[in-house]
Amino acid sequence: MDALIVGAGMSGLMAARTLRKRGYSVKIIERGRSVGGRLATRRVGEGGLADHGAQFFTVRSDTLQDYVDRWLAQDLVYVWGMGWSDGSVKRTAGDGHARYAGRGGMNALAKHIARDLDIVINRLVTGIKQDQSGWTLEDSAGDVFQSRGLIMTPPVPETLALLTKSGIYLTEADQTALRRIRFGPCLCGIHEIEGDVELPEPGAVQNFQANVYWVADNQAKGISRTVLVTSHANAKFSRQNWDAPEADIIRELESAVQPHLKDGARIVRTQLKKWRYSVPLTTHADECLLADNLPPLVFAGDAFGGRGRVEGAFLSGMAAGHALAEALA
Repeated sequence: MDALIVGAGMSGLMAARTLRKRGYSVKIIERGRSVGGRLATRRVGEGGLADHGAQFFTVRSDTLQDYVDRWLAQDLVYVWGMGWSDGSVKRTAGDGHARYAGRGGMNALAKHIARDLDIVINRLVTGIKQDQSGWTLEDSAGDVFQSRGLIMTPPVPETLALLTKSGIYLTEADQTALRRIRFGPCLCGIHEIEGDVELPEPGAVQNFQANVYWVADNQAKGISRTVLVTSHANAKFSRQNWDAPEADIIRELESAVQPHLKDGARIVRTQLKKWRYSVPLTTHADECLLADNLPPLVFAGDAFGGRGRVEGAFLSGMAAGHALAEALA
């Protein structure tokens, strides 16, 4: 095997596609039950779908725009809106960038990108070894994989912990660069509603001054046949309340949804989802990092390139694929 990639989020998927296009054999190992990472969509009941990770994405680069144009032609994505109300009477001014969403949920886009790739899912990498020929990884099922090159796309703190546990030592410069990266958490609610909700067009409010800054109607978004609302708490509130009783967290999330319920509507049930590494707060300037003094090893993800979010992950994955290809060559 030429390359192993840990993580089947946007970065890992685009790294794999880039390497395959350049003629290299690739396998991805993903700990989750599905590909996509924070491109996450949950099924709730009969016909209910709720995006509970990334809610949309924007495009600032020509590279991603070329892909989005093809995805639009294939009806894989669509323009959900050009911006969001902050909940006040006056609509928040847009920035001119379209907000794209995945048809059938954000995870459907990840599954499209993952088509025909060699991916092992529901496997946690538990150990990493290096030698002159490259890398050997062992997973939670006891399977062993070998390759000449390796790309790590999990959140950097998790990657560093795994490398340390495995006795893989980076140079001081690489350690320092990676330890500068910081993430913010997010507490997320998926709310099943009996009745109707009323949110400003096109079905969401975004107010960064509030503890729960995001509230969105997945039915108005066009992905759910039932009324399902997603709420996201900001990084500060999420960090302060990460270990709070679940009932207290849910109460706070529901309090942000209540004002948008129409007369007679009620919240039937709320599922709590915790994203420990939701948003990169401090990023690495380059789109990926090729480790020194080791067999070919590249770090990538949304915390690279200074952009964050979906586009940052996309571009970082492509850059990592090219960087590993050059190292292997």
